[in-house]
Amino acid sequence: MFLLGRNSSVIFSVITMAAVIFIIYEDSVISNESLQSGVIRANKEISGRLKKSTINHITLRSVQEEIENASLMNSLKPPASVTEEERIAWFRKKLPEFEIFKSNNLTEKFHGRVLEFFGEECEIRAFMTWISPARSFGKREVLGLETFFKAHPHGCLMILSRTLDSRHGYRVLKPLLDRQVKLAAVTPDLSFLFKNTPAESWFDSIKSGNKDPGEIPLAQNLSNLIRLSVLYKYGGVYLDTDFIILKSLKGLKNSIGAQSIDVVSGNWTRLNNAVLIFDMNHPLLLKFIEEFETTFDGNKWGHNGPYLVSRVVKRVENTPGFNFTVLPPSAFYPVHWNNIGGLFKLPENRAGLRWVKAKLLQLSGQTYGVHLWNKQSSRLKIEEGSVMGRLISDHCVICEQIYSS
Repeated sequence: MFLLGRNSSVIFSVITMAAVIFIIYEDSVISNESLQSGVIRANKEISGRLKKSTINHITLRSVQEEIENASLMNSLKPPASVTEEERIAWFRKKLPEFEIFKSNNLTEKFHGRVLEFFGEECEIRAFMTWISPARSFGKREVLGLETFFKAHPHGCLMILSRTLDSRHGYRVLKPLLDRQVKLAAVTPDLSFLFKNTPAESWFDSIKSGNKDPGEIPLAQNLSNLIRLSVLYKYGGVYLDTDFIILKSLKGLKNSIGAQSIDVVSGNWTRLNNAVLIFDMNHPLLLKFIEEFETTFDGNKWGHNGPYLVSRVVKRVENTPGFNFTVLPPSAFYPVHWNNIGGLFKLPENRAGLRWVKAKLLQLSGQTYGVHLWNKQSSRLKIEEGSVMGRLISDHCVICEQIYSS
């Protein structure tokens, strides 16, 4: 009797375990199918038709992998106060952990996914990059996406991101996808993006561990290079994720924004690469990429980004064949990073209220978007009645949790 009870218990445990495994497997399959069909359904509703998607054949990473990637990225920051030789030695040791350098079934499909995504009619084609963990793509970033689609209801926006091209990333973007916008997160193939450009030799040196990545996190400089390369290969608009878009960018062509000007001469003194609008194969983009490869310095903040585009434009702005426009600070950088906090605050008195109204009137003129300078503003709460609160309320799509972001 005891043996029978024991055997029954064992059989019951085996059956239970099998059932649990089956449920987990089924849930995984359903989750993947639901994710893919959600993306495809959203795109079908926009275009009315969609060719057979390569996405159907993509196996997405698990939540556990996302957690591991998040903790891994925190361990890939270069050590402080070390010599160049010590940092290169550290980098060589860490190279196998840099997932963004690795090829997989997603990177192999990159070019095809880009062509398919932008194959349908797009009011405007735009790119962003996101190298941080998917979990750090927060409400503030989503609100920025909303403002893009408010200004471009039929626009196409692709986020180049290995971490967002996942189940977790899909959940982050799903509220917007459910609104039938043309949005996708796609794992980039860096080797393909940099191939046959000056960036290729730099990338080969980095991947082989023969180049000092510098003290600045490599992800920041990779983002600087990816934006240049993707526009050179495909053309379109590049936007940082910390932007609030106020009106359509459709009328802009081969443009870069000035961050500051000389108040006496009116000439620009600093450009910024947070917004770039260029045709495919534009010669200025090639000059930017050449400058990145020849003057790379991973120890100076901004050297490979805003300072880089400023250096190059200063050299070529009067050279025939480089047809581009430098937009005034009012276009994308109407508020200096030192003053960005004022846009988030509730006016405390009548004078403050008048200032808010005046600022909103000013921004309704020549301003296409407002750079939020995320390094300075990411911890600031959007207060109700503030300039930022009013801007987002007027330019959002879903318009939820504005004041909790």
